[in-house]
Amino acid sequence: MRTLLSKAFVALLCAASSAYAAPDRAGDFALLDTSGEFHQLSRYRHKEALVLMAFDANCAEMPAAINELEARNEVWQEQDVAFALINASANQDLDKLREQRAGLGIDLPVLIDKGQLVSETMDLRHAGEVVVLDPERLSLLYRGPVSADLDSTLEAELDGNDAATRLSPASGCEVRYPGREVHADAAPDYASEVAPIIAEQCASCHREGGIGPFAMDSHLMLQGWSPMIREVLLTKRMPPMQVDPFIGHFENANYLSEKELQTLVHWIDAGAPRGIIATDPLAELEFPDRRSWVLGEPDYIIKAPTHEIPATGVLDYVNVDVDLPFEEDKWVKSVQFIAGDESVLHHLLTYVTAPAEDFDGGESDTRSIARRFLEGYAPGKMDPMTFPENTGVLIPKGHKLSMQFHYTTNGRQTVDETLLGLYMYEEPPEHENFTRSVASVFRIPPYAREHEAAARYTFDEDVIVTGLRAHMHFRGKDMKFRAVYPDGTAAELLSVPSYSYAWQPTYQLTQPALLPAGTTVHVTGTFDNSEHNPANPDPSKEITFGLQSWDEMFIGYWTYHVAD
Repeated sequence: MRTLLSKAFVALLCAASSAYAAPDRAGDFALLDTSGEFHQLSRYRHKEALVLMAFDANCAEMPAAINELEARNEVWQEQDVAFALINASANQDLDKLREQRAGLGIDLPVLIDKGQLVSETMDLRHAGEVVVLDPERLSLLYRGPVSADLDSTLEAELDGNDAATRLSPASGCEVRYPGREVHADAAPDYASEVAPIIAEQCASCHREGGIGPFAMDSHLMLQGWSPMIREVLLTKRMPPMQVDPFIGHFENANYLSEKELQTLVHWIDAGAPRGIIATDPLAELEFPDRRSWVLGEPDYIIKAPTHEIPATGVLDYVNVDVDLPFEEDKWVKSVQFIAGDESVLHHLLTYVTAPAEDFDGGESDTRSIARRFLEGYAPGKMDPMTFPENTGVLIPKGHKLSMQFHYTTNGRQTVDETLLGLYMYEEPPEHENFTRSVASVFRIPPYAREHEAAARYTFDEDVIVTGLRAHMHFRGKDMKFRAVYPDGTAAELLSVPSYSYAWQPTYQLTQPALLPAGTTVHVTGTFDNSEHNPANPDPSKEITFGLQSWDEMFIGYWTYHVAD
């Protein structure tokens, strides 16, 4: 296992009051806190340092340690030093953590360390132990108790004199790592433990010809990419389309379980061993024919315009209209996309539009509008989308499809010609499916790090919500969806704590939500227009609503149908 200090050095260290070592690289990581806020070490670059304390509410010494930490926070927060606690215990139950945080009167955020993997990486050994991290260089500056050594480390960091990592012995309740103990004697087995996770969670995109930047089709490939795999797991970049798991339940949100995360990271930390196997299970994976119609031959097949994709470069979205030959109204029951070249087609969106409408459909001219959203394509998606029972999308006579394509280059020139298959109702269904935009007008100042935005809409009839989608551009940071019912009660429906312009799926609710007439839906979120946002095209500009990707949007989409 990877450790920051050897056991021999720790023994010598404990005999001294403090010592120094060459600066240790901490590595980037990302965690949610008990309030659902997203914390990533590299996104703290607007701070001089981040101080983390190992938290275990069951430790009797914890209240005193927290008081000392919060006292330091009062002193240092005005000097751009951030403080937080990280739950280093094996208990990661959110309700219990919230109760413990409230009971101890903690004002600082408490980070939820699923699987204890960040705590392991930081080598936290005692409750109340702190580490000081440099967000700019992703390095460890200090490890030890809350003491004068901590203050000296922060002073040196602010003065630019942090040449080495200060190490001071800590005491207190021992932090136990049950997951690591399971793998202490033997690393997770590649064939029976690691490969099945990759096959189930990763390989549909990370395969030859897939949208993933490399194929996970053998042990050798996994071993070669293992440092990158570890990093994207700990920063929550992968799997994509992660939302707050404690708010709502969605059919297409992606998560790895605590056990799966521990298995992959511990296997990588052990050197990614292959073990003794006759055949490589990943090399034998077979994938369904991506160019077959799952529900049989569609009633109507649309061939999208051919798009030539260059080998390199960043491509803006492509909007196209496709005329339809229907001489009567049609009701769509199911939709399936077949990507022409799924290695470059990142996603596409499709709306039913009137002859004079474009893809925008008037959204830029109003705060809220209901539209006929046919469906979208996203990487790894091959199953058809079937609308809820007795609902469908109406294509009125004379209307067309407006499609938006997003392509990513992969080092080779190619051509995409995507197919769209429509399966129709023989008789009109009871309800029409709509997607309503709920948008905000805003003006983001230059260099604003957390600019808030909010929008709302009140439904005037009973509706059943089946899907939610967040839409911003490169400066989007987070977005939440909330419903306030006529009786004053409220429900959180979706939280996207770390928004990514690259991933904008419609999250399909596992259990559709009934919103009575008079329910007001709220969409709230923040933009990051600072220089510390790595996706920001230009932090020096004031930003308003615009259709181009270098402008911004703030739209929450609600897919619904009228209730019986």
